[in-house]
Amino acid sequence: MSRCYVSFTNQQRKEKTPKALKDLIRNTVAAVLEYEGVSAESELSVLLVDDRGIQDLNRDFRGIDRPTDVLSFPSGDYPLAEGETYLYVGDMALSLERAHKQAEEYGHSYEREVAFLTAHSVLHCLGYDHVDGPEQEREMFSRQEAILSGMGLSR
Repeated sequence: MSRCYVSFTNQQRKEKTPKALKDLIRNTVAAVLEYEGVSAESELSVLLVDDRGIQDLNRDFRGIDRPTDVLSFPSGDYPLAEGETYLYVGDMALSLERAHKQAEEYGHSYEREVAFLTAHSVLHCLGYDHVDGPEQEREMFSRQEAILSGMGLSR
């Protein structure tokens, strides 16, 4: 397994961000990269925000003026060219406030929701998308579920 560095910036004060939460995000990123066969040394930047913060980002970058759960900003460096050994995966913005609400709404743990959103974002950064049609959506969600099940976070 390759080494993956995950950096955090916390711009919210509504949800606690204990070390265990950051470790969960790091472990999820590593699980996605391993599942996808990424062996290069990698890096991902994670911005933790509340609903207002993610709404601002969603408006500024996507033209949609409402909160969402996670936003992905791929670096565009994947797949790597032959001989390259370092991958900047990209940037992820995660609304911890929204993750808490969705965990309650879906009837599963906050940890599972954070891991699901993290896996979702990293897969986007690796080029997967679910807006291109039902087949791509099934493939992406199947990968997410396989990754979370492998981490012991199945539904």
